[in-house]
Amino acid sequence: MTQPLRLGIAGLGTVGVGVIRIVRTQAALLSARTGRDIVITAVSARNRDKDRGVNLDRYDWEDDPVALARRDDVDVLVELMGGSDGPAKAATEAAIEAGKDVVTANKAMLAIHGQALAEAAEAAGRVIRFEAAVAGGIPVVKTLSEGLAANGITRVMGVMNGTCNYILTRMEAEGLGYNALFEEAARLGFLEADPRLDVGGIDAGHKLAILSSIAFGTQVSFDAVELEGIDRIALEDIRHAADMGYRIKLLGVAQMTGRGLEQRMSPCLVPAASPLGQLEGGTNMVVLEGDAVGQIVMRGAGAGEGPTASAVMGDICDIARGTRGTVFGQPATTLTQAKPARTALPAPYYLRMSLRDRPGTLARIAAMLGEAGVSIHRMRQYDHPDDSAPILIVTHKTTRAAIDAALEAMQATDDVTESPVALRIETV
Repeated sequence: MTQPLRLGIAGLGTVGVGVIRIVRTQAALLSARTGRDIVITAVSARNRDKDRGVNLDRYDWEDDPVALARRDDVDVLVELMGGSDGPAKAATEAAIEAGKDVVTANKAMLAIHGQALAEAAEAAGRVIRFEAAVAGGIPVVKTLSEGLAANGITRVMGVMNGTCNYILTRMEAEGLGYNALFEEAARLGFLEADPRLDVGGIDAGHKLAILSSIAFGTQVSFDAVELEGIDRIALEDIRHAADMGYRIKLLGVAQMTGRGLEQRMSPCLVPAASPLGQLEGGTNMVVLEGDAVGQIVMRGAGAGEGPTASAVMGDICDIARGTRGTVFGQPATTLTQAKPARTALPAPYYLRMSLRDRPGTLARIAAMLGEAGVSIHRMRQYDHPDDSAPILIVTHKTTRAAIDAALEAMQATDDVTESPVALRIETV
C-alpha cells in the first residue's frame, strides 16, 4: 500500500489555516487525484495558544520550525512563515539537508535566495515548489515552466499586487485620495506589516523577478528590478487618465532584449478597454507572450486564504503524485546571469506638473522637453486659484532616459513648484 504523504506546516496564519482546512475537508478527493493519502503530522508557529479557528490537537507541535523540518515523520515542509531570511530560510535549508521536499509561498525568500536554494535542492535530489508565491491562486508558475515549456517567452507582464490595484480602483470609483484609501486598506488588513512592501512595489517586484527567472532561464535578480510605487499617484492623475481612455495600474513588465534583461515594476497608464484596464479590486492578472502560443491572459484572486491555500495544495498534490522537476524550469546550474538593462523601448508618457503662473514659464518647459528629445503630443492647463498652474502633457513616443533628463532640467529651475509625476503609457 502506498504510504501517506506527511506534511509539516510552518506558519499558521491565513494561508496555513487554509491548507489545514483543505487537507481535512478534501481528504477523499486528494487521495483519489494523487493516489495516496495526504496527512499533516506536525505544525509550528510563534504562538501556540492563539485561537486560529481550527483544532490543532491532532498534530504534534514544534516551537522551532527548523526542528519541524528535520522530523523523521515529515516528508514535505510547507513553509508559510514569510520573510526573506530568519526562520523561513533556516527551516527551508534544514529541510533540504534532511532530504525533504519544500512547498512555500515565500516570494521574498525566493527572489533574494532562490538561486542558492535551488542549487542546494537539486544537488540533494529535492524539489522546491512555490506556485503560491506568485499571483495567489493563478497557476502562472506551472503555466510558464510546464505548459509553455516549448515557447521562447518574449514578455511577461501583469498586475501582481492586489492591494495596490484595490487602492487605485477605489480611488477612481469613490473619488477618494491615495491617503484615504491607504488607511482603508490598512483597516481591512490588506497591507503587509511593512506597507512599503505593497505600495512601494517591492512585493510585486519579488514576484516579477521570480517569473523572469522561469521565463528567460536566468538567475533570480531582484536587485535589478526597477521599482516605483503608487504613493505619488493623486486623484487628479486617476481622473486625467480616465479622460484619455486609460486607467492607472501598478504594472510589472519583464523582457529580454539585445541589451539585457529589462525588469520594471511601476505605475503605468493602460487602455481602459484592455484586459488589464478592466481589472478591478484585489484581483491579479498575468499576461504571458510566447513565440509559438502568442498571448495568454490569466486572471484570478491574488491573495486570501482560499486562493493561496489552493496553490499550495496544487504543489503538494504534484509531489504526492511523484511529479518532480527543477525549481526554476531548468537546472539551476544552467541559469545564466542576465545583464540588467534599463527599459529603452520608446513609449508615450503622461506628465503632470505644477508650474509658476508667470510669462514665459510654459515656453521654457517646452524648450527643456525639446532639448531632451521629447516631443509634446498634447497639453492641457487647468483652472487654478493661485499662482501654481497645473499642467498635463502627453508626449509622443520617447524613452525614460529622455524624460528623466527633461525632468532633471526642470527641477533645476524655480519654474516647477513640486516634483512632476511621469507615467509610461503602456501598450497591452
